[in-house]
Amino acid sequence: MRHHKKGRAFNRPANQRSALMKSLARSLIIHESIATTEAKAKELRPYIEKIISHGRVDTVANRRLVSSRLGNDDEIVKKVFSTLAPRYATRPGGYTRVVKRAPNAVNARENAYIAFV
Repeated sequence: MRHHKKGRAFNRPANQRSALMKSLARSLIIHESIATTEAKAKELRPYIEKIISHGRVDTVANRRLVSSRLGNDDEIVKKVFSTLAPRYATRPGGYTRVVKRAPNAVNARENAYIAFV
């Protein structure tokens, strides 16, 4: 039974799911727009929006929290706190947008873009 198990499994163990979200979030922060499957984009959205919300308040605790969620890459953490978070300082949420694309011709997988607004 799936009681208290929210989120998509992606047919992966828990450690691979967390690594997937971490790498998708890192790519989104670096490139500010990525193309992926619709399910992964929908799952990434709350993950990245929580990171940006933490980035809006520049404290040591928030820097450590964002660093632990994204891996210990100082340049990515610096970009969250110096570029992305000030851009959304007055916005009350909804920092990303998921746009559906045409299905893949090979396997009919639903694709989507996820980008910062």
